[in-house]
Amino acid sequence: MLILLIGMAVFGTVVTLAFSVLAKPRASAMETRIQDFRTRSSTFWEEEELDLNVSFVERVLKPGVEGVAKMMRSVLPQSVLSDIQHQLMMAGDPMKLNTFVTFWVVCMAVFGGLGLMMFFSLGADMLMQKTGALIVFCTIGYIFPKTWLKAKVKSKQKVVLKSLPDNLDLITTCVEAGLGLDAALSRVAEKGEGPLAEELSHMLRDVAMGKLRREAMTEMAERIGVEELTSFINAVIQAEQLGVGIAQVLRVQSDQLRTARRQRAEKSAHEAPIKMLFPLVLFVFPAFLAVILGPAMIRISGAF
Repeated sequence: MLILLIGMAVFGTVVTLAFSVLAKPRASAMETRIQDFRTRSSTFWEEEELDLNVSFVERVLKPGVEGVAKMMRSVLPQSVLSDIQHQLMMAGDPMKLNTFVTFWVVCMAVFGGLGLMMFFSLGADMLMQKTGALIVFCTIGYIFPKTWLKAKVKSKQKVVLKSLPDNLDLITTCVEAGLGLDAALSRVAEKGEGPLAEELSHMLRDVAMGKLRREAMTEMAERIGVEELTSFINAVIQAEQLGVGIAQVLRVQSDQLRTARRQRAEKSAHEAPIKMLFPLVLFVFPAFLAVILGPAMIRISGAF
Protein backbone atom coordinates (compact mmCIF):
# COMPACT_ATOMS: atom_id res chain seq x y z
CA MET A 1 0.00 0.00 0.00
CA LEU A 2 2.84 2.40 0.89
CA ILE A 3 4.61 1.67 -2.38
CA LEU A 4 1.43 2.42 -4.30
CA LEU A 5 1.04 5.78 -2.57
CA ILE A 6 4.67 6.74 -3.29
CA GLY A 7 4.26 5.79 -6.96
CA MET A 8 1.07 7.86 -7.28
CA ALA A 9 2.80 10.85 -5.67
CA VAL A 10 5.75 10.65 -8.05
CA PHE A 11 3.41 10.26 -11.03
CA GLY A 12 1.39 13.29 -9.95
CA THR A 13 4.53 15.43 -9.56
CA VAL A 14 5.77 14.51 -13.02
CA VAL A 15 2.39 15.21 -14.63
CA THR A 16 2.13 18.59 -12.87
CA LEU A 17 5.59 19.66 -14.07
CA ALA A 18 4.79 18.56 -17.61
CA PHE A 19 1.57 20.55 -17.69
CA SER A 20 3.29 23.63 -16.25
CA VAL A 21 5.92 23.52 -18.98
CA LEU A 22 3.45 22.89 -21.77
CA ALA A 23 1.02 25.50 -20.50
CA LYS A 24 3.73 28.25 -20.49
CA PRO A 25 2.71 30.88 -23.05
CA ARG A 26 5.04 31.12 -26.03
CA ALA A 27 6.35 34.51 -27.08
CA SER A 28 5.01 35.83 -30.33
CA ALA A 29 7.20 36.61 -33.34
CA MET A 30 6.94 40.35 -32.66
CA GLU A 31 7.99 39.94 -29.02
CA THR A 32 10.95 37.79 -30.12
CA ARG A 33 12.12 40.46 -32.58
CA ILE A 34 11.78 43.19 -29.96
CA GLN A 35 13.84 41.14 -27.51
CA ASP A 36 16.54 40.52 -30.14
CA PHE A 37 16.66 44.23 -30.93
CA ARG A 38 17.09 45.06 -27.25
CA THR A 39 19.91 42.53 -26.96
CA ARG A 40 21.68 43.87 -30.04
CA SER A 41 21.30 47.46 -28.83
CA SER A 42 22.81 46.67 -25.44
CA THR A 43 25.70 44.76 -27.07
CA PHE A 44 26.30 47.64 -29.51
CA TRP A 45 26.51 50.23 -26.74
CA GLU A 46 28.84 47.98 -24.73
CA GLU A 47 31.15 47.69 -27.77
CA GLU A 48 31.00 51.46 -28.25
CA GLU A 49 31.99 52.00 -24.63
CA LEU A 50 34.86 49.52 -25.03
CA ASP A 51 36.02 51.32 -28.18
CA LEU A 52 35.94 54.66 -26.41
CA ASN A 53 38.12 53.24 -23.65
CA VAL A 54 40.86 52.57 -26.23
CA SER A 55 43.36 55.40 -26.67
CA PHE A 56 43.11 57.87 -29.54
CA VAL A 57 46.39 56.59 -30.98
CA GLU A 58 45.10 53.01 -31.20
CA ARG A 59 41.68 53.98 -32.57
CA VAL A 60 42.60 56.69 -35.10
CA LEU A 61 46.30 57.33 -35.61
CA LYS A 62 47.52 53.75 -35.91
CA PRO A 63 44.92 52.69 -38.54
CA GLY A 64 45.57 55.92 -40.46
CA VAL A 65 49.32 55.34 -40.44
CA GLU A 66 48.86 51.75 -41.58
CA GLY A 67 46.63 52.92 -44.42
CA VAL A 68 49.20 55.47 -45.59
CA ALA A 69 51.94 52.85 -45.39
CA LYS A 70 49.94 50.37 -47.46
CA MET A 71 49.20 53.02 -50.07
CA MET A 72 52.88 54.00 -50.35
CA ARG A 73 53.95 50.35 -50.53
CA SER A 74 51.61 49.86 -53.46
CA VAL A 75 53.10 52.91 -55.22
CA LEU A 76 56.83 52.29 -54.59
CA PRO A 77 58.67 49.77 -56.80
CA GLN A 78 59.39 46.36 -55.34
CA SER A 79 63.14 46.86 -55.80
CA VAL A 80 63.05 49.98 -53.59
CA LEU A 81 61.06 48.16 -50.90
CA SER A 82 63.46 45.20 -51.01
CA ASP A 83 66.47 47.50 -50.64
CA ILE A 84 64.84 49.28 -47.69
CA GLN A 85 63.98 45.95 -46.05
CA HIS A 86 67.58 44.76 -46.49
CA GLN A 87 69.00 47.95 -44.99
CA LEU A 88 66.58 47.72 -42.05
CA MET A 89 67.79 44.17 -41.46
CA MET A 90 71.43 45.31 -41.60
CA ALA A 91 70.66 48.15 -39.18
CA GLY A 92 69.25 45.71 -36.62
CA ASP A 93 65.54 46.22 -37.41
CA PRO A 94 65.10 49.61 -35.68
CA MET A 95 61.57 49.72 -37.12
CA LYS A 96 59.23 47.82 -39.40
CA LEU A 97 58.98 48.43 -43.14
CA ASN A 98 55.54 50.05 -42.83
CA THR A 99 56.81 52.35 -40.08
CA PHE A 100 59.81 53.42 -42.15
CA VAL A 101 57.65 54.09 -45.21
CA THR A 102 55.31 56.19 -43.06
CA PHE A 103 58.30 58.03 -41.57
CA TRP A 104 59.51 58.71 -45.10
CA VAL A 105 56.12 60.11 -46.11
CA VAL A 106 55.94 62.29 -42.99
CA CYS A 107 59.42 63.72 -43.64
CA MET A 108 58.54 64.56 -47.24
CA ALA A 109 55.27 66.15 -46.14
CA VAL A 110 56.88 68.21 -43.36
CA PHE A 111 59.84 69.50 -45.38
CA GLY A 112 57.66 69.99 -48.44
CA GLY A 113 55.24 72.02 -46.32
CA LEU A 114 58.09 74.18 -45.02
CA GLY A 115 59.27 74.73 -48.58
CA LEU A 116 55.77 75.77 -49.68
CA MET A 117 55.50 78.16 -46.71
CA MET A 118 58.74 79.84 -47.74
CA PHE A 119 57.63 79.86 -51.38
CA PHE A 120 54.41 81.75 -50.61
CA SER A 121 55.82 83.95 -47.83
CA LEU A 122 58.65 85.46 -49.87
CA GLY A 123 58.06 88.27 -52.29
CA ALA A 124 57.08 87.86 -55.92
CA ASP A 125 60.38 89.35 -57.10
CA MET A 126 62.33 86.44 -55.52
CA LEU A 127 61.09 83.67 -57.78
CA MET A 128 64.48 82.00 -58.21
CA GLN A 129 65.17 82.02 -54.45
CA LYS A 130 61.72 80.64 -53.67
CA THR A 131 62.04 77.87 -56.23
CA GLY A 132 65.50 76.96 -54.99
CA ALA A 133 64.33 76.84 -51.36
CA LEU A 134 61.37 74.64 -52.32
CA ILE A 135 63.63 72.23 -54.22
CA VAL A 136 66.13 72.12 -51.34
CA PHE A 137 63.46 71.37 -48.72
CA CYS A 138 61.82 68.69 -50.85
CA THR A 139 65.22 67.09 -51.47
CA ILE A 140 66.01 67.09 -47.75
CA GLY A 141 62.66 65.46 -46.96
CA TYR A 142 63.31 62.79 -49.57
CA ILE A 143 66.89 61.88 -48.64
CA PHE A 144 66.78 62.37 -44.84
CA PRO A 145 65.19 58.98 -43.95
CA LYS A 146 67.56 57.08 -46.26
CA THR A 147 70.55 58.98 -44.88
CA TRP A 148 69.46 58.19 -41.33
CA LEU A 149 69.07 54.50 -42.17
CA LYS A 150 72.48 54.34 -43.84
CA ALA A 151 74.01 56.00 -40.79
CA LYS A 152 72.43 53.33 -38.56
CA VAL A 153 73.87 50.61 -40.78
CA LYS A 154 77.36 52.15 -40.76
CA SER A 155 77.24 52.64 -37.00
CA LYS A 156 76.40 48.98 -36.44
CA GLN A 157 79.08 47.84 -38.89
CA LYS A 158 81.65 50.04 -37.18
CA VAL A 159 80.87 48.54 -33.77
CA VAL A 160 81.02 45.00 -35.18
CA LEU A 161 84.29 45.66 -36.98
CA LYS A 162 85.83 47.10 -33.82
CA SER A 163 84.83 44.16 -31.61
CA LEU A 164 85.45 41.39 -34.16
CA PRO A 165 89.21 40.76 -33.52
CA ASP A 166 88.78 40.43 -29.74
CA ASN A 167 85.77 38.13 -30.09
CA LEU A 168 87.58 36.03 -32.66
CA ASP A 169 90.54 35.70 -30.28
CA LEU A 170 88.14 34.46 -27.62
CA ILE A 171 86.60 31.96 -30.06
CA THR A 172 90.07 30.73 -31.01
CA THR A 173 91.06 30.33 -27.37
CA CYS A 174 87.90 28.36 -26.60
CA VAL A 175 88.38 26.05 -29.59
CA GLU A 176 92.03 25.44 -28.75
CA ALA A 177 90.99 24.66 -25.17
CA GLY A 178 88.82 21.79 -26.42
CA LEU A 179 85.38 23.28 -27.05
CA GLY A 180 83.52 22.79 -30.28
CA LEU A 181 82.82 25.67 -32.62
CA ASP A 182 79.16 25.93 -31.61
CA ALA A 183 80.07 25.90 -27.91
CA ALA A 184 82.76 28.54 -28.47
CA LEU A 185 80.32 30.76 -30.38
CA SER A 186 77.76 30.29 -27.63
CA ARG A 187 80.30 31.28 -24.98
CA VAL A 188 81.19 34.45 -26.90
CA ALA A 189 77.50 35.28 -27.37
CA GLU A 190 76.91 34.90 -23.62
CA LYS A 191 79.94 36.87 -22.46
CA GLY A 192 80.02 39.49 -25.21
CA GLU A 193 77.98 42.63 -25.67
CA GLY A 194 76.88 44.66 -28.65
CA PRO A 195 75.55 43.85 -32.12
CA LEU A 196 78.00 41.01 -32.80
CA ALA A 197 76.93 39.09 -29.69
CA GLU A 198 73.28 39.59 -30.62
CA GLU A 199 73.86 38.33 -34.16
CA LEU A 200 75.76 35.30 -32.84
CA SER A 201 72.83 34.52 -30.54
CA HIS A 202 70.45 34.86 -33.48
CA MET A 203 72.59 32.52 -35.57
CA LEU A 204 72.77 29.93 -32.78
CA ARG A 205 68.98 30.04 -32.37
CA ASP A 206 68.61 29.36 -36.09
CA VAL A 207 70.96 26.39 -35.80
CA ALA A 208 69.04 25.07 -32.78
CA MET A 209 65.81 25.27 -34.79
CA GLY A 210 67.24 22.94 -37.42
CA LYS A 211 68.95 25.20 -39.94
CA LEU A 212 72.36 24.20 -41.24
CA ARG A 213 75.22 26.03 -39.59
CA ARG A 214 76.74 27.22 -42.86
CA GLU A 215 73.38 28.65 -43.95
CA ALA A 216 72.87 30.37 -40.60
CA MET A 217 76.39 31.84 -40.70
CA THR A 218 75.90 33.02 -44.29
CA GLU A 219 72.67 34.76 -43.32
CA MET A 220 74.46 36.39 -40.37
CA ALA A 221 77.12 37.73 -42.75
CA GLU A 222 74.36 39.16 -44.98
CA ARG A 223 72.66 40.80 -42.01
CA ILE A 224 75.85 42.52 -40.89
CA GLY A 225 77.54 43.27 -44.22
CA VAL A 226 81.11 43.53 -42.91
CA GLU A 227 83.70 42.26 -45.36
CA GLU A 228 86.06 40.92 -42.67
CA LEU A 229 83.28 38.90 -41.04
CA THR A 230 82.21 37.54 -44.41
CA SER A 231 85.78 36.40 -45.12
CA PHE A 232 85.98 34.70 -41.73
CA ILE A 233 82.68 32.86 -42.26
CA ASN A 234 83.71 31.75 -45.76
CA ALA A 235 86.99 30.43 -44.37
CA VAL A 236 85.19 28.46 -41.64
CA ILE A 237 82.71 26.99 -44.14
CA GLN A 238 85.52 25.96 -46.51
CA ALA A 239 87.49 24.43 -43.64
CA GLU A 240 84.49 22.32 -42.64
CA GLN A 241 83.93 21.17 -46.23
CA LEU A 242 87.61 20.32 -46.78
CA GLY A 243 88.18 18.77 -43.35
CA VAL A 244 90.82 21.27 -42.23
CA GLY A 245 91.30 21.88 -38.52
CA ILE A 246 89.08 24.71 -37.30
CA ALA A 247 91.59 25.87 -34.67
CA GLN A 248 94.30 26.52 -37.26
CA VAL A 249 91.89 28.44 -39.50
CA LEU A 250 90.68 30.52 -36.57
CA ARG A 251 94.24 31.35 -35.56
CA VAL A 252 95.10 32.55 -39.09
CA GLN A 253 91.91 34.60 -39.34
CA SER A 254 92.54 36.13 -35.92
CA ASP A 255 96.05 37.22 -36.93
CA GLN A 256 94.74 38.73 -40.16
CA LEU A 257 92.02 40.67 -38.35
CA ARG A 258 94.47 42.10 -35.82
CA THR A 259 96.78 43.13 -38.64
CA ALA A 260 93.88 44.75 -40.50
CA ARG A 261 92.83 46.61 -37.34
CA ARG A 262 96.35 47.96 -36.86
CA GLN A 263 96.45 49.07 -40.49
CA ARG A 264 93.12 50.89 -40.11
CA ALA A 265 94.44 52.66 -37.02
CA GLU A 266 97.58 53.75 -38.89
CA LYS A 267 95.47 54.96 -41.80
CA SER A 268 93.29 57.02 -39.48
CA ALA A 269 96.40 58.50 -37.85
CA HIS A 270 97.79 59.55 -41.24
CA GLU A 271 94.44 61.08 -42.25
CA ALA A 272 94.07 63.08 -39.03
CA PRO A 273 96.32 66.07 -40.03
CA ILE A 274 94.47 66.47 -43.32
CA LYS A 275 91.09 66.34 -41.59
CA MET A 276 92.24 68.87 -38.99
CA LEU A 277 93.36 71.32 -41.69
CA PHE A 278 89.86 72.47 -42.66
CA PRO A 279 88.67 73.35 -39.11
CA LEU A 280 91.96 75.13 -38.48
CA VAL A 281 91.66 77.27 -41.61
CA LEU A 282 87.95 78.01 -41.23
CA PHE A 283 87.63 78.56 -37.46
CA VAL A 284 90.93 78.67 -35.54
CA PHE A 285 93.11 80.84 -37.78
CA PRO A 286 90.48 83.61 -38.19
CA ALA A 287 90.13 83.79 -34.40
CA PHE A 288 93.92 84.04 -34.00
CA LEU A 289 94.10 86.77 -36.61
CA ALA A 290 91.31 88.70 -34.93
CA VAL A 291 93.04 88.49 -31.53
CA ILE A 292 96.50 89.37 -32.87
CA LEU A 293 95.65 92.00 -35.48
CA GLY A 294 92.60 93.49 -33.75
CA PRO A 295 94.43 95.85 -31.36
CA ALA A 296 96.85 96.90 -34.09
CA MET A 297 94.01 97.76 -36.46
CA ILE A 298 92.30 99.77 -33.73
CA ARG A 299 95.47 101.80 -33.08
CA ILE A 300 96.09 102.36 -36.77
CA SER A 301 92.50 103.53 -37.33
CA GLY A 302 92.78 105.83 -34.29
CA ALA A 303 96.06 107.31 -35.62
CA PHE A 304 94.48 108.24 -38.96
